[in-house]
Amino acid sequence: MKKNKSFMTYEEKYLLSELEQTRNALAAAYSNFEYVTDPDLIDSCIYQVNSAQKRYKFLLERAREANLEVKCEIISIDK
Repeated sequence: MKKNKSFMTYEEKYLLSELEQTRNALAAAYSNFEYVTDPDLIDSCIYQVNSAQKRYKFLLERAREANLEVKCEIISIDK
């Protein structure tokens, strides 16, 4: 059973907030990756994407454990 938003604890609300911030960071990392051309910057963007993906996965697992309803969109570099 999914929890109703009106009955969430502070920790659950914080978790959802962190998920949203991480999703935004991941989108920004993908966007940056599309526009860089310098090899060092490409490496940096790859690191940022990988880092954000791992954090997002971690937070999603915690949300599932807390039985929270999370609307997740697939963020992809493919067009």
